[in-house]
Amino acid sequence: MNTLLKKNVLKSACIVLAMVACTPSAELTLSGLSKKKFQTSVNGASTDLYVLRNQKGMEVCLTNLGARIVSILVPDKDGVQKDVVLGFDNISDYINIPSDFGAAIGRYANRIGNGQITIDGKTIQLPQNNGNHTLHGGPKGWQYSVFTAKLLSDTKIEMSVVSPDGDENFPGTVTAKVTYTLTEENAIEIQYQATTDAKTVINMTNHSYFNLSGDPSTPITDHILYLNANNFTPVDNTFIPTGEIRSVSGTPLDFTTPKAINIGINADDEQIKNGKGYDHNWILNTAGDASKLAAKVTSPKSGISLEVYTSEPGIQIYTGNFLNGTVAGKKNTVYQERTAICLETQHFPDSPHHPEWPTVLLEPGQTYKSTCVYKFTKYLK
Repeated sequence: MNTLLKKNVLKSACIVLAMVACTPSAELTLSGLSKKKFQTSVNGASTDLYVLRNQKGMEVCLTNLGARIVSILVPDKDGVQKDVVLGFDNISDYINIPSDFGAAIGRYANRIGNGQITIDGKTIQLPQNNGNHTLHGGPKGWQYSVFTAKLLSDTKIEMSVVSPDGDENFPGTVTAKVTYTLTEENAIEIQYQATTDAKTVINMTNHSYFNLSGDPSTPITDHILYLNANNFTPVDNTFIPTGEIRSVSGTPLDFTTPKAINIGINADDEQIKNGKGYDHNWILNTAGDASKLAAKVTSPKSGISLEVYTSEPGIQIYTGNFLNGTVAGKKNTVYQERTAICLETQHFPDSPHHPEWPTVLLEPGQTYKSTCVYKFTKYLK
């Protein structure tokens, strides 16, 4: 090979290498996540990052550790793509920093008073990881389990887990499945399903922390919230429902007419003080009809709206009151108080102690099913 040819080959190789080095999109998702940073082994099970995309350019990234939503990329009012959920950009932080960011919560979302359930006359003591109460399935709830993931298409993924009898002291071996579908209408449809071989309690939800401005360094208190709910379940100062069903009328919890969250979040009101802000269950007027709008929240800054539809009787609104600046997430953003809102579709908290409320008991031969839809719209309406 002559000298000139050698030089040309070397020059071409350098150009190719430079092009590869300058095209991180080959390795990164549109939201800037690296698949490699989500690949590890937890108790012998492999974790990974999975990507759903629709034809409109919306992207949802998930990991099978806790069947978590890691990022949601949607266009704002100017067509600029914004990531609207909090989370981490690597699996190590999800493993080492306790959090519920984006997780599929189970066996029991929300709180169970004194960590006790009674089934067929037998009282069962669960782990007490929230004062005297059990929260989100206990300290080793499903948010820390590795689910088996099946990518069914570019827009659909199924994640399943087997929870053995005695898992966090809950009875029965439970097989659960969470299916995420990204539609062409920019909606994330979440279908939950579970079966058991012994009587147990089930209450599943998604725990995504939304900041629709796309800037999680800023509070969500300017977001405008609507809730299709005339009543809520008041809580005591340990966040456990008192058993009362109370009208929202005349209280800071009235969102039957859309209003900014900051209007009532610091009100001189017993329920606001007990919840440290909003951390309550609203009783939806939708009566389990997932075709009816249950909730809507909008960021005036970005123009992004999120509509919620569900088959569940309630929705827990949590305004990130316990975020305290000790955790840094994606892009090294420090998550401060009230920089996110969670909209957790669910049965009512502490339902095992209130047989008059919709039941959370699941028996052999039955199939637990639940639907939640998070639908994003681009402009203020």
